[in-house]
Amino acid sequence: MSRRAGAVVAVAAAVLGLAACTDSTESPVAPRESLVPSVLEPSPPAVPRPEEPLVVIGHATVPQLDLTGAQSQRLLAGEVSRWRGFRVLTGRAPARLVRAVERDAGTLAVVPVSAVGPTVMAARVDGYDPVRDAAGTVDLTVAGDVMLVRRVPDPAAALAPLAQRLRGADLTVGNLESTLSRDGEPTQGGDSFGGTPALVPVLRAAGFDAVSLANNHVGDYGEVALLETVRTLRSSSLQGFGAGRDLASAGRAAVLTRDGVSFAFLGFNAIGETPQATPERPGALSVRMPPRTGPLVRSDLDHVADLVSEYDGLADVVVVLPHWGEQYVHEPWQVQRDVARRLVAAGADLVVGGHPHWVQGVEAVDGVPVVHSLGNFVFDMDYMEQTLEGVLLEATFWGKELKAVRFVPYRMDTEAFAPRVARGDAGSAILDDLWSSSRGPWAS
Repeated sequence: MSRRAGAVVAVAAAVLGLAACTDSTESPVAPRESLVPSVLEPSPPAVPRPEEPLVVIGHATVPQLDLTGAQSQRLLAGEVSRWRGFRVLTGRAPARLVRAVERDAGTLAVVPVSAVGPTVMAARVDGYDPVRDAAGTVDLTVAGDVMLVRRVPDPAAALAPLAQRLRGADLTVGNLESTLSRDGEPTQGGDSFGGTPALVPVLRAAGFDAVSLANNHVGDYGEVALLETVRTLRSSSLQGFGAGRDLASAGRAAVLTRDGVSFAFLGFNAIGETPQATPERPGALSVRMPPRTGPLVRSDLDHVADLVSEYDGLADVVVVLPHWGEQYVHEPWQVQRDVARRLVAAGADLVVGGHPHWVQGVEAVDGVPVVHSLGNFVFDMDYMEQTLEGVLLEATFWGKELKAVRFVPYRMDTEAFAPRVARGDAGSAILDDLWSSSRGPWAS
């Protein structure tokens, strides 16, 4: 159960009390007449089938509906066909109803809770979310690019405003955009981001369980500092992945288990600057691809896809964090979409990108969410509004099934570079940037 779980049992009981018959409770078709006298074949007593709770779902880009119990009862009972400007659909084809909601932000539908997935949003009832607040869920939070050095005056203070939210998830991961050692010469001038091991307890205290090192800055102080960064994480309770002493080490996933559900996290760098790990050389797991490292190198992608497939057989959930794309734009490159499709085909359950410093669109690949960029989480880039903005991804799993995703907009201040949840028009504007470059269920 999520670390944020509270006293929701009474409310849950009220919501589950709204259950109604679905297809599984339809009256059975009468059997054909038997050729043997019925006295020899008495009919067995009917076994009642459990009723499955119904929920109201809306479009992924529409703010989550908050219903009262009475409002929910009317919608679930099919008493209204229009409600507050939405058309309301009911019926006995849940998959078709879900598709109708995915296509139209003005549509609500009533479906069994089993039909709900990450491409739609279930309504809350009296404050209870039937997907996120259900018993036995596992919550994963993914943060964007985390850079806690250079002009960031106090790493702990930068993380403090959202630390409670990060700690509230069962698992929290992000991209650590720096080294944990300065033992070497800076390789990128003023854009060399060198941290120290003191950042590890700061990140842990803020709620991070694992960080990706597959980026273009973990190599900023050379090979020795990169290896010291990897060793520091391996000797701590904060797991690192995506870089290592050789190709095998860089391709080793961070595997964490919560409530019996195992998660494997893999990351790769497509931006360059950090050396590409090889069988003989330290570096980051890498895929050479546009726009920064030349044409797509199929052998690089094949290797990462093989790792995804391998961990798909070892863990319940595989999450891939690519470091890719063009900086300072909302629109992802087509090659990102192509690579994401290959990752999903190999077994990825969630793909969450970074590096562009702006949010980039979301899409579904065979039902799997692909987020091209969450934007900066903590970064001292105060020369554009968009580099101070981003979204947290909050995902809810029922066992190994991804049931819901939520995007939480935030904005950093320009003194501590501390992100805080953006509400009202400010939050809507950030989400509009995300939706405007999205496809499918998240398109505006």
